[in-house]
Amino acid sequence: MAAQTDSQIYRGEEKIIVSFDIGTTYSAVSFAHAYPGSEIDVKMVPTLVAYKGDKLVACAAEARDYLDDEEYDVAKWFKLHLHPDSMKRSNLQPADRSDDDNISAIIEIPSLPPNITLLRVFSDFMRYLFDGFRSFFEENTPNGLDTWNRLFSSIVIVLTIPNGWDTRQQGFLKQAAQLAEIAQSEDDAELRIEFVSEGEASVHYVLERINHRPWLREGIMFAVMDAGGSTVDSTVYICKELTPVLVLEEAGGAFVDRAAHDLLTRKLSDSQYGDQGIIGDIVHKFEQRAKRIFDGIQEFNVIEFGSRRENDREHDIVQGKLTLSRLEVGKMFDEVIIQIIASFSKLVEGRNIEHLVLVGGFGESPFLRSRLREEYGNKGTEVVTVDEPSKKAAAEGAVLWYTKQMVAKRVARFTMGISLSAYFDKRSKKHMNRRLRAFVDPRQV
Repeated sequence: MAAQTDSQIYRGEEKIIVSFDIGTTYSAVSFAHAYPGSEIDVKMVPTLVAYKGDKLVACAAEARDYLDDEEYDVAKWFKLHLHPDSMKRSNLQPADRSDDDNISAIIEIPSLPPNITLLRVFSDFMRYLFDGFRSFFEENTPNGLDTWNRLFSSIVIVLTIPNGWDTRQQGFLKQAAQLAEIAQSEDDAELRIEFVSEGEASVHYVLERINHRPWLREGIMFAVMDAGGSTVDSTVYICKELTPVLVLEEAGGAFVDRAAHDLLTRKLSDSQYGDQGIIGDIVHKFEQRAKRIFDGIQEFNVIEFGSRRENDREHDIVQGKLTLSRLEVGKMFDEVIIQIIASFSKLVEGRNIEHLVLVGGFGESPFLRSRLREEYGNKGTEVVTVDEPSKKAAAEGAVLWYTKQMVAKRVARFTMGISLSAYFDKRSKKHMNRRLRAFVDPRQV
C-alpha cells in the first residue's frame, strides 16, 4: 500500500481507479478509491485458468491444483499468444524502445486448452480479477457497498501492456472486457478503459518508491528496464522539468523457468524423480526461492521439494533437497541475460545514460543485477533498484500514472492517415510560397 506524497495528492473528482497487470506467470490488481490523500492497494495472483472440457473450473492459485490432472486443462503463459510477430523478431525494434521477446527462438508457448479460444481465456481471467477486486473493495472500504454502487458506472480501468503491443492487442483486450461484463458495451469500453505501457507505469512506480531527488535533475537521461516474465521492456527518458512538477519526456523470467525445466528433465531422466509432474513441482519450488536469491557467487544452490525420506545421492538429492551447482543454475540464466544485454545495448548506443532503473519480478534477481552492473558500471551507468519487491511495479504505477501523468512526450510507434493534396489557390499566400511544388493530377486538376 502506498500513500501519495504531497506533490501527488489526487485533486480530481471522487472515483474508483483499478489497474490490471496481466503477466505471463503472475498478475496484479491495483486500485484506489481516489480522493485527496487516498491510498493504493495491490494484490497479486498466479496467471492460470483451469477448464474441464469447456467449463471454467478455477483461476489463479486454485488452478494450480489441476496442473497435473489429466482430466483438466490449464491455460498458462497465455499472454504470449497475444504478442505480435514484431516482438518475436529482434530486427524490428523501435528506435527508442526495446522489447526483448525473441520468443519463438527460445521457448515453446504452451497450447491453449482444446476448444477454448484466447479471447475466452482472457475474459474468464479478467472477470475473476474484477470480481475479486470488487469483493475486496466492498469488504475493506468504509461503506464499501454503497460507495461501489454510487461510483460503479464511472470506474476507470487501466490495463498495462508491453511496449510492443499496439492497437490490435488493445482492441482484443477491450473485447475481453466486454465479454467479462467489465465494460457494458463498445462505447463504454472506449470511455472507461485506458492503456499504459508497462514501462511507463513502472516509471511512475519507481519515482514514487525511491528517493530520486539526489540523482534526478533537469537534462539527465536515464533508462527504465522492466524485467518481467515474458518481456523485458526498456525505455529511455529525459528529465525536462523538476518544478513545479516532475516532467519526463520519452526519448526514444519465464524463460529461466523453462531452462530450469529442461535442465532438470535431463538431470533426473533416469531417476525416480523424472516424472513431469515431479519436475513441475521442483521447478515451482525453484522459482519461489532458488531463482530469486541466486547471485552467481554461492557454489551450491538447494531446492527443497520433498520430505526427508526422499534420497537419491547419485542425482544430488538428500532428504528432499536437490542440490545444483553454481554452473548448473548459471546456465539457466545465461541465454536470457545475454539477450537482455544485447537488446539494451542497442537501445542506448550513442546515448549518455547515467542511470538504469531496474524493476519487475525478474528485475529482483541478484544475478541479473550483478550482470548489468558488471556490463554497464564501467560505462558510467549506475544500476538503480527499488528496495521493496517490484513485481507489482506496473500495476501500482498504472494507478499513479492515471492520477498524475509525468511523461509529457512520447515517441510514436507508427502513424496513421491518408495522403491528401489540396487544390492550389492563387489567393493563398501559403500556396503561393509553395507554388513550385504544385502539380497537375491525372484528372488534369
